[in-house]
Amino acid sequence: MTPAEEFGDVIVGAGLMAGAANVIMQLGRPGVGYGVYESTVDSGNLFKHPYKRTRTTFTYLSVATLGTDEEKRAYRRAVNRSHARVRSGESSPVSYNAFDPELQLWVAACLYKGYEDSYVAMSGKPIPADRREGIFAAAETLGTTLQVKPEMWPSTRAEFDDYWEKNLAEVDIDDTIRAHLLDIAELRFLPAILRIPFAPLNKFLTTGFLPQTFRDQMGLPWSARDQRRFDRLTRTIGAVALRLPIPLRRFPFNYYLWDLRRRMRQGKPLV
Repeated sequence: MTPAEEFGDVIVGAGLMAGAANVIMQLGRPGVGYGVYESTVDSGNLFKHPYKRTRTTFTYLSVATLGTDEEKRAYRRAVNRSHARVRSGESSPVSYNAFDPELQLWVAACLYKGYEDSYVAMSGKPIPADRREGIFAAAETLGTTLQVKPEMWPSTRAEFDDYWEKNLAEVDIDDTIRAHLLDIAELRFLPAILRIPFAPLNKFLTTGFLPQTFRDQMGLPWSARDQRRFDRLTRTIGAVALRLPIPLRRFPFNYYLWDLRRRMRQGKPLV
């Protein structure tokens, strides 16, 4: 099995239950947080265009992990046109640029950790040591599909741990970004008919998937009892999701990759 195929084996649609936690992790770096919060690209604003923003994010994850080199290049060009407008201004509290490869590396690192953490939570056990390095190496496409150069990706999983611990020190969630992220965890971008029944569960799962550093900065309490409930829930979901046939197991990633290919054939905008 190739590294890419190894990585594909941990891509499980049910892992998207960790999505809001992953957004919090990414936006925990001020340059990323304010880049998203202050962005003037309204078409990518989750609270103004939730479906389109969701489609863009899921399509990126799909093409970065399952797409061909040609599809990655096409999507990079499309995303770059949007990112070109995401830069800090004179009134911005921090400096940022959506083309900054260091910030993109952080986002890619969060995405990888999200894939691994959700798989481990659902399976109840770590990824086998003889597969872990291959899966991690293949995950570099989460960054190289944009501006992260291959040599920037940690060369081993142990080096990734060092990178992760070092960069946790850069996480700084202020009141403005915290309020924005809590709105995401509580699904406030959705209509009330969907938000009200699902928000409590989403906030619980979001808190459970967050490393303690982020829980502390978000002011989200978590107890041993919460952890036991979280473990039971995620393993129950995993007992079903990890046994599904691959097409069902990877849904909706395979759907969004199909949609990208359709858009490319028809000459429609990709983002």
